[in-house]
Amino acid sequence: MPRRRTKAGAGPYPMALPRDVKFVTFDCYGTLIDWESGVYDAFQKEADRDGFTIDRDLLIPRVIEIQREIQRGSYELYADVLRRAAIKVASELSWELESVRSNFLPNSVPSWTPFRETNAQLERFTKKYEIGILSNIDDKLLGATRRHLRTDFDLVVTAQQVRSYKPDPAHFKECARRIEGRKRNWVHIASGYPTDVEPCLKQRVPVIWVNRSGEKLESGQKKPTAEVKTFREAGKLLGAA
Repeated sequence: MPRRRTKAGAGPYPMALPRDVKFVTFDCYGTLIDWESGVYDAFQKEADRDGFTIDRDLLIPRVIEIQREIQRGSYELYADVLRRAAIKVASELSWELESVRSNFLPNSVPSWTPFRETNAQLERFTKKYEIGILSNIDDKLLGATRRHLRTDFDLVVTAQQVRSYKPDPAHFKECARRIEGRKRNWVHIASGYPTDVEPCLKQRVPVIWVNRSGEKLESGQKKPTAEVKTFREAGKLLGAA
C-alpha cells in the first residue's frame, strides 16, 4: 500500500529498463486494486451503525502508518494486521469501536475493486510477458481479490509465503529465486514508493512507479527507473498498450 510524500527533490535515475523484458510483476493493492476506496467504504459502513462520520483525508494516512508500525513487528497474517489497525485507527478518530467488531475490515477485502484500467491492461501484459504479483497480504485474502481479476498469474508471492512485509526485501528475493535466469529481464510495477520502489532500487530491480496522486520525492530519495501517472501508461512504456 502506498505511502504519501510531500517534499520536493530527487536524485538521478539509477538504472534503465531492460532491453528484453520477459517478466513483469505488480504490487496489488494501490497498483491493481483501489484499496483506499475499499478501506474508506468499509470504515464508513461500520461507523454508520454508530452514527459516526469518517473523514477520508484523516483515515487513509493513519491506516497506512499504523499498518506499517504493526508490520514492523513479528509476522502475523494480514487479516490480523487489519483487525489491529481498525481498532487503533478508530480510537484515534474518537470512534468507540469494540474489538469484537474489528473483523469488518478484513471482511471487506473481497469487495475492494480494481481500478477501471486494471483488467484491460493486465490482459495486454499477458499477451507479451509472463506476469506476477508481489503483495503484502495473506493467501486467503488475495484469493478473494483475484476473483476481480480476469487474468491468471505465472507467479504469486505473498507476505504469508515469505513471512514478512515489504519493504523487507524477502518478496523480491523470492521472486528472483523463482524466475532464476530471467532476473535480468524482470521489471516491477508498483504505486508504493517506500514499500516497493525503494527495495527494488536496493535490489537493482528496474521499477516503474505508478504515481497516481502526484507524490513528490523527498530530498535524497532516489528516482525510480520510470514514473507514470496510470497503470495504462506503465503498459505503454513496456510496449503492452
